Amino acid sequence: MANDLPGGAQKLIDAHPDVWKAYEQLGEACAETGPLDAKTRRLVKLALAIGRGSEGAVHSHARRAAGDGISAAELEHVAVLAIPTLGLPRSVAALTWIRDITEG
Repeated sequence: MANDLPGGAQKLIDAHPDVWKAYEQLGEACAETGPLDAKTRRLVKLALAIGRGSEGAVHSHARRAAGDGISAAELEHVAVLAIPTLGLPRSVAALTWIRDITEG
């Protein structure tokens, strides 16, 4: 997972590997504590990144989801579902960020 991170995060990992390890363990505990399957968790994380408006996080979650076999159509559907809640501009931005990964 650490190999997919931008330079700033990698610098944190290099300087504070114990913090990174604890952070990864927290993520694993959060994932395993509930009833959602892995695919649903991936799509939810993508939705959260879209809601946050973070291009880097959308790229990261779209990349991971695609690597897990989630289709481009499924990823784009998450962005379309955001239209009534987050607005058209945020959703269109998310679509372009997802397509950076799926078409890039």
